[in-house]
Amino acid sequence: MPASSPITSDAATAQPAAKGDERLVEHVPSGRLVAQRGLFRGPDPVCPEDLYAQVTYGSALRERQRMVVHAGSEVTTDTYFGRFPASYWQRWTVVSSVDIEVTASGSGRISIVASDVEGETRTVAAQQLSDLRGESVTLTTPLDKFVDGGFLWAEFTADEDDLVVERLRWTVEPPHRLRPTAVVICTFNRADDCTKTLQSLGGDPEALDVLDAVYVVDQGSDTVESRQAFPDIEKALDGRLRYLRQPNLGGAGGFGRGMYEVTEAGRVNKDAEHANLLFMDDDVLCEPEIAIRLTAFANRTPEPTIIGGQMLRLLHPTVLLAGAEYADFAQLKPGRVVLNALDDVDLLAEEVDEEGVPTGKVNRGDRRVDAAYNAWWSCLIPAEVVAKIGLPLPLFFQWDDVEYGYRARAAGFATVTLPGAGLWHADFDWKDADKWNEYFAVRNSMIVSALHAEIDPKHTARVITSRISRYLLTMQYGLAATILKAVEDFQRGPEFLHDGGAGAVKEIFALRKQYPDTVMHKAADVPGLKSGRIPLIQAGPKPTRNRMVMVKRLVYLALGRTVHPVGAVSKKDATWWHVSQFATAVVTDGSQEGVRLRKRDRQTTIRLTKQTARVLRRLVADMPRLRQEYRAAVPKLTSRDNWRRLYGMDERRG
Repeated sequence: MPASSPITSDAATAQPAAKGDERLVEHVPSGRLVAQRGLFRGPDPVCPEDLYAQVTYGSALRERQRMVVHAGSEVTTDTYFGRFPASYWQRWTVVSSVDIEVTASGSGRISIVASDVEGETRTVAAQQLSDLRGESVTLTTPLDKFVDGGFLWAEFTADEDDLVVERLRWTVEPPHRLRPTAVVICTFNRADDCTKTLQSLGGDPEALDVLDAVYVVDQGSDTVESRQAFPDIEKALDGRLRYLRQPNLGGAGGFGRGMYEVTEAGRVNKDAEHANLLFMDDDVLCEPEIAIRLTAFANRTPEPTIIGGQMLRLLHPTVLLAGAEYADFAQLKPGRVVLNALDDVDLLAEEVDEEGVPTGKVNRGDRRVDAAYNAWWSCLIPAEVVAKIGLPLPLFFQWDDVEYGYRARAAGFATVTLPGAGLWHADFDWKDADKWNEYFAVRNSMIVSALHAEIDPKHTARVITSRISRYLLTMQYGLAATILKAVEDFQRGPEFLHDGGAGAVKEIFALRKQYPDTVMHKAADVPGLKSGRIPLIQAGPKPTRNRMVMVKRLVYLALGRTVHPVGAVSKKDATWWHVSQFATAVVTDGSQEGVRLRKRDRQTTIRLTKQTARVLRRLVADMPRLRQEYRAAVPKLTSRDNWRRLYGMDERRG
């Protein structure tokens, strides 16, 4: 087989890609370990340059790995991608110092600046540069005053002539052996997105150099291999590509397949026992630098540690979703932001004080925070974790990453969400909540809560009741039915996960087809309504007494009373206290691609209300038993034998 040919398997066979992947071997380091590169612009024109380097005064020409600081100017890397997370390196690794290496031409000054937990700065190293001609400059600083927080960054000041800086590197002492790393990308009918991600990895030789294999688990009918660029991708990845086809088992089955393959290789190739699995979503704008930063960090932790990347919003590329996250099991909500972590913040905007006055400072998140788990848009998991706790739960998708992170945590494996290791992912709030996948969000949240928390079932019932009450008020009958099916299927116990979720997908699609409010229409073509007779009716202020207003709306609902016979409602105004006042509402879909038509239906409301009461009574009574059953089933559900069965491998061998 030529070196550039991918190892493939067919969707129907789902056989292992390689029995003992010869590329997954430990490496002897050839020099210092590059912890991160100093980059001066992003991999794509949509990536804001100021996330990499900022001109403090004067002007500069910024290229990917080269920058010209014009005479009399200054540039800082006190930016999201430019900072070195010193606090995290001191707390979680065995490294005691870091070198800043750069190739420079011209005259000026390079300074290394540090921040502390409060964001106060100090210069820790500096060197005057005089008439250099492509010479290497190295500054060293200890990592000894950053336990609770703080970062490092470089500042470049040009004198009377231009100062050219190239190949900025933050390097640390390497381990005796470097762990192999395999990227795992799970994709389903996003062939173009996945193609771009692979092209991004293949187009950065230094990032590709830290990767030993790239597993693409394609579960769709519109395949990545069908794209014209696929042969070029194979060539660029230079023998690393492992292209696998299989039936759709969701993110759990796709990423789990990568886990299975790499750890299976470890049974033959002992070096692969210490491999890193770097998960990456298919629909991201990939910053290849993330591979360098996550793998370097993982190579220097004293024990196997899950290292997570951060998500920036693709539609708002200067906004960071969260600095670190945890799951709120009581409210059945993932993605809660850890106290004192950056929370949906514009990384280029000035902070404001309590009175709304700009402070002149940009919120960089200098305080170190600990994550409970990391989402799988980009997350590195050592093979030792898989060997200890098993493969994912077959939840199909939603909450599979949460569950795995909490299971690893219970087994003694920490998760570190590493600042500055980021990529861009589609904005979550540009997706409507009234979709089929909300079934998995609710069902799986209940499963994971049952496994990892001791929540009073009466409280869980109240949470579900509150959600469904709001959906009935806002005429989202299909969404209410979706949630109820999620609760009912949770009550069926762990045996319901036997098929990995494929059956549930079909059932939920069939259920939602019964409810017209789940269908999106073009804004100018709403069935049964003329555009000119749908006035846009804006919402009033948010109620100060939610419970009282909700009781009032429920009474009006029971009496069949409404304020507006028909009207259009924007996404922003689509709250329960506003939409509940309509007999017919045309509501903007969260994607902004169309609208949903919602009509008051008293009989459906009564039917779903009765179903809710019946389902939740049973939930409260059965929760203690269900909790025990789910916990007892985890070893079998996450076993290699179970996933072999789901992948159909045993059938083929038989």
